[in-house]
Amino acid sequence: MAFLSDLATGSTRSYDNGAGAGNPALMENVRLFKNSKERDWYENLGDLYAVVNSIEQLEKAYIRDCITPKEYTAACSRLLVQCKSSFKLIKSPEFETIAAFMKRFKFDCPAAMDRIKDDSPITIREDKGNTSKSIADIVANFITIMDKLKLQMKAVDEILPDMRELMDQMNNLSILPSNYVGRPTVSKWLETMSTMSASSELDDEQIRQLVFDLESAYTAFQKVLHDA
Repeated sequence: MAFLSDLATGSTRSYDNGAGAGNPALMENVRLFKNSKERDWYENLGDLYAVVNSIEQLEKAYIRDCITPKEYTAACSRLLVQCKSSFKLIKSPEFETIAAFMKRFKFDCPAAMDRIKDDSPITIREDKGNTSKSIADIVANFITIMDKLKLQMKAVDEILPDMRELMDQMNNLSILPSNYVGRPTVSKWLETMSTMSASSELDDEQIRQLVFDLESAYTAFQKVLHDA
């Protein structure tokens, strides 16, 4: 599993080829890939490793009260969305499930596996007022919309439904203050896209600005959760 850790952190590793008992002159770099396609494959494996490991560490931090429930809910929701996206890139007959990926590399993360199976933060089960579920839904929508834009999915009918849902979710979350910048930001873009036809596409400048606005709104949302 060490090579997955190396890929996830962007580091390189040298190995003794067995001929020189640790002689630096006989150490050699081992290349895992022969071409760019193989390189992308291993990098995708490393990305999934990093996300699953992050979920495991987040679960431990929450159990130890090192993070508030609201911050945990937001972080876990974001990681679960990223986990699904990362797995899509490596899904194959060899890795039909995330469990198969973990078994193949002897990757033991029981807490992360529980979260991935449930596909929701543990706080949602504990939450009687649905605040945690609302937070999770908002985070998932932020990440989904930004991912779509970064993948050049720019047609109005691909983005507008998610933006409307995000606006409804924010309006239903009582802990958001009246001056939260995300509401007018999303409202402005809803007005813009509502005047366009379903098949119309956002241009490159609009996409860049929308991604920037959403990232700013998401950062402000995280600050609200931290201060709540």
